[in-house]
Amino acid sequence: IISFGIGRTMMVGFNQLRDALFAKVGQNAVRSIGRDSFIHIHNLSLRFHLDRKTGKLNRIVDRGMKGIENIIRLAVLNTFPTVFEFLFVAIILLFQFDWRYLFVVTIIVISYVFFTFSYSKKRNIYRNQMNKSDEEANFKAIDSLLNYETVKHFNNEKMEAARFDNAILGYEKASVKVMTSLAFLNFGQTFIFTFGLTVCMLMSAFDVMIGKQSIGDFVMINALLMQLAIPLNFFGFIYREVSQGFVDLKSLILIMSAIPEVEDKINAKSLIINRGEISFKDVSFFYNKKRNILKSINFDVPSGSSLAIVGPSGAGKSTISKLLFRFYDVTSGSIKIDSQDLREVTQDSIRKQIGIVPQDTVLFNDTMEYNIKYGRLNASKKEIENVIDQSQLRDFINSLPDGLNTMVGERGLKLSGGEKQRVAIARTLLKAPSILVLDEATSSLDTLTEKEIKDSLVKLSKKQTTLIIAHRLSTVISSDKILVLNKGEIIEEGNHYSLLKKNGLYSEMWYTQQDIAKAEETLKKVKPEYKKLINKNE
Repeated sequence: IISFGIGRTMMVGFNQLRDALFAKVGQNAVRSIGRDSFIHIHNLSLRFHLDRKTGKLNRIVDRGMKGIENIIRLAVLNTFPTVFEFLFVAIILLFQFDWRYLFVVTIIVISYVFFTFSYSKKRNIYRNQMNKSDEEANFKAIDSLLNYETVKHFNNEKMEAARFDNAILGYEKASVKVMTSLAFLNFGQTFIFTFGLTVCMLMSAFDVMIGKQSIGDFVMINALLMQLAIPLNFFGFIYREVSQGFVDLKSLILIMSAIPEVEDKINAKSLIINRGEISFKDVSFFYNKKRNILKSINFDVPSGSSLAIVGPSGAGKSTISKLLFRFYDVTSGSIKIDSQDLREVTQDSIRKQIGIVPQDTVLFNDTMEYNIKYGRLNASKKEIENVIDQSQLRDFINSLPDGLNTMVGERGLKLSGGEKQRVAIARTLLKAPSILVLDEATSSLDTLTEKEIKDSLVKLSKKQTTLIIAHRLSTVISSDKILVLNKGEIIEEGNHYSLLKKNGLYSEMWYTQQDIAKAEETLKKVKPEYKKLINKNE
């Protein structure tokens, strides 16, 4: 009796000790796969991220991390003890009694395992359906919440609720199938074991009646089989949870096996910028073969000079900046900086030395200081203060109750478009890149602020090679050279005044953007057909 008490205490104690010792192993695996998947997702191409659904992606990673924890905790840490326990009971049955009991128990175990394996495969189909519905529901919820203002503007709360409810309905139906199939699985496992237990008890009862066994043997067989029920039930639980873990991990494995579209070559060197000269040579690019974005683009940007690229929407202007950052590799041709082909150097070294002020600025849900400091994380307080002044942010920050510690909200929604753009300018100024890309950098600013910031950008661009992508032509007048892009081809090039004299697309865009009265006066002198049109209207 004392030995039984000691044995039971040791059983519980060693189980808890195992869980305590291996807790670090399981949690380290969760952290490792979370970190590795996060790094891998960031390394995947821009094309992947343009197609992604953030809510789905977040759910896949979250489920994958939980799945790996279940696999390690159950499959690795509990399977071997369970197998050992079964073997221990089998040996006792064989030597204490006879082979008939071991034969029946073996049949029980084989039937139990076969039923568990085969039926769990069917349940995995339901689990897959449940996961897909869960991802879809999470995607719709996050997408709707991120676009809160748009939902309110168009009074579509009920429609969004219906979309979300429809996705949840799919999850509900799949969950019901998972739970009902689990009930059937549990019943089937219990039936198989109980049937085998009954057979063994009948055999033992018959042996007792003929005097071959004692009542104590009958009780011992019953106790051993009940003891065997524990590892068998636990084995069923392990397999169920582990197979479910693999189902949950499957989507993450597919993402982890995705190959980045843009990869550094083996032993690729770092980009070294001495002058900052940019050269596009016969550059063509397409996202798919049916639609060419850029066609044989050729231009050079000498060190310290500024080149502006203008044109109508969809002309391919922003694609040029994406190729320069090596978010994509060119389909044909080459892009070189200081005679170094971008495909031959590391992506990290390219992006360290190129700064961009984008048109659509998205900020992190953190403080103003964090978002400015993002340009250079080791920047000093004085350097941050300097770029705040250069980007005309001083008055705005002083007006905030918490100053630089003010939270900007999700995607910077607490700030206006102009305020966000000034933060983007500040962090790019802080980065102090060798090459500067301005993608409609002042499009969200009022006229007065635009003029003040343009002065700062002009001073900055004098020190660096600058690529300006613009729709508003007033921002490119002082550029050393202007390229006019249309349908992926360069159709005009020159400075502002030479392009006006050509009376081409640039001229049309320029006069269209001027004040009507001022445009009429200018157009009378430049284009006879406009003069006739204006006179007719008068």
